[in-house]
Formats: sequence, structure tokens, C-alpha cells
Amino acid sequence: MIKAISAIAAAAFIAAALTVLPGFAPEVAASVPQALAKGDRLEIRTAKDCSQQSWPNFEASCLRTVGSKPVKEVRLVTADRTP
Repeated sequence: MIKAISAIAAAAFIAAALTVLPGFAPEVAASVPQALAKGDRLEIRTAKDCSQQSWPNFEASCLRTVGSKPVKEVRLVTADRTP
């Protein structure tokens, strides 16, 4: 009997706390979001020599040369195994 009364009292205390606690929260004011400056991005530095560049920061001139063959399409491998 004491366990049941203490469980009801604990539930009542928790319910009262959940009812009263939001009153202590600070007020929130809605506003229009501010546009962020693009200065927070890292500077992309590319080397003059193509062998010094890293993925994905390749210059277009390093990807293909004037006399190179056209780019071949690669084989697409999927997990679809229909018999």
C-alpha cells in the first residue's frame, strides 16, 4: 500500500514539475535569419604542377590534355540480381 501511494506521489510530483518548469524558460523572439558571409569557407589552393594537386581540387587543364582520347564510360555495377 505504501509503495502504491509513493508511486502516485512521485508521479504527481513529476507532473507538477513538468507543468511549472516551462514557465522559467527564457522568452523566444522570432526574427528573420541573417545572411551569412561567405568568408567562413576555406580557401582552395591549387598548385601549378598537376602532380601536386589533390582530389577534388583539380584544375580543368590537368584533367585532360589536348591530344587525349575521349572519356570512356565506365561499367555500372548494381546489386540488382534478377535471374
